[in-house]
Amino acid sequence: MDAVNGQGNKGETGEAAAQALEARLGQDIVVRGPDVLAYCRDWHGDVQSDAVAVLRPRTTAEVQECVRAAVDLGLQIIPQGGNTGLVLGGVPDAPDRQVVVSLERMTAVRSLDAANFSAVVEAGIVLEEFKDKVAQAGLYFPLALGAQGSCRLGGNVATNAGGVNVLRYGMTRELLLGLEVVLPDGSLFEGLTCLRKDNRGIDLKQLFIGSEGTLGIITAVSVKLFPAPEQVATALLAVGSLEDAIALYRQARRLCCDLMSAFEFMPPSAFQLAKEGIPDLALPMAAEHPAYVLMELSGSGLVDIDDLMARFTEHAFEEGLAVDGVMASSQAQARNLWLIREGMNEGQAKRGKHLRTDISVPLSRMAEFVAEAEAAILAEFPGATCVSYGHVGDGNVHLNVLPDTRGDVEAQIYRAKQIANEVLDRYDGSISAEHGIGRLKKADFEQRLPDVQRALLEAIRTAVDPALTMNRGCQIEL
Repeated sequence: MDAVNGQGNKGETGEAAAQALEARLGQDIVVRGPDVLAYCRDWHGDVQSDAVAVLRPRTTAEVQECVRAAVDLGLQIIPQGGNTGLVLGGVPDAPDRQVVVSLERMTAVRSLDAANFSAVVEAGIVLEEFKDKVAQAGLYFPLALGAQGSCRLGGNVATNAGGVNVLRYGMTRELLLGLEVVLPDGSLFEGLTCLRKDNRGIDLKQLFIGSEGTLGIITAVSVKLFPAPEQVATALLAVGSLEDAIALYRQARRLCCDLMSAFEFMPPSAFQLAKEGIPDLALPMAAEHPAYVLMELSGSGLVDIDDLMARFTEHAFEEGLAVDGVMASSQAQARNLWLIREGMNEGQAKRGKHLRTDISVPLSRMAEFVAEAEAAILAEFPGATCVSYGHVGDGNVHLNVLPDTRGDVEAQIYRAKQIANEVLDRYDGSISAEHGIGRLKKADFEQRLPDVQRALLEAIRTAVDPALTMNRGCQIEL
């Protein structure tokens, strides 16, 4: 596999620094040698790098000491959560000069206040484990990602993660009340408030949300919780086109209001890819329609969610927007429907290297964008396969391209990305809807970055981190 920068071999300076870190911080915290490599590859295994060492603190105070030790040795720091990101934000690119600081041992729920619908939790907790602990208290944390069994909450904050519930609950940013952050000099930003209304000047926590570890290391977060949905209804509907899927969303938004928690669209190839990813997956209908919608309604109390879903799907058929469909009658059936969405990603991964995009466009132009971008790509690479899917309602499209394996795969991926971005620019869209910039999208980001925004970003970065210790090389070149 490729190294991000060079071959990732540490010279004498790197080894001497690793020994100095171990002498100062102890063997319990410092990981050296071959075990470092597990922290230095990307989620899909496309990139392998290395680092001077991996530091695994257990407390905020130990994170502060790790930062001070690295700074004293002139090392750069790569903060890391679950390392499930897709843009190389947590993968070292200067192996002889960088250490990884992993938050994987900081997993405590410091407090859970059911009466205030809030919790304070350490940044290293796995998202799914946190959701389970919240559920045990009869509450709900709505962030939902395909990687939730391995991603960590601090990384979700640092990348402002999205997921399938954005249209109802918003991005991670909307779920946060406060943060605790170790700054690049080892000092501590203490902002773990659980207040919902706090208008004391500039909201400094916003600087760190989506910063991808470039301004500090998030060590704890305070978050909003919600009543646990007592009723959930899930349906998979076949539609005649992506245009019909968007029209169906508009109807659902009007008729189901804020009880709609997810509305995903998928192409017919999703079924075959899901089967390749999860061979024993039961498919509820044939892949013979142009597009599919996976939608979910949820609620509690006096609202009859199943009845609402049944009436809405009946309306969809009457209006000619849906041509086939199935409604889950149990949690197991609902889970099986969501496995199609998740298995599609696994199936793409099994096909080998491919283009993965994370694009947003105005919802009113989503269908037009997908049609134009796919046509442009297939005109140049007729043997490739375009797989466009995503989150209707927030304008997020994952336009992925499986290359023709009979040709130069890397060249196809590179050119297909160029084509997709060229079309995207005509739609005033974003090259990153929910994954962030990292190192993978840095060049594309900088190419489109207006001078004023760049000046502001540089001013913030150098004010908070004048030595450029934190995740240098991520987002913009300084």
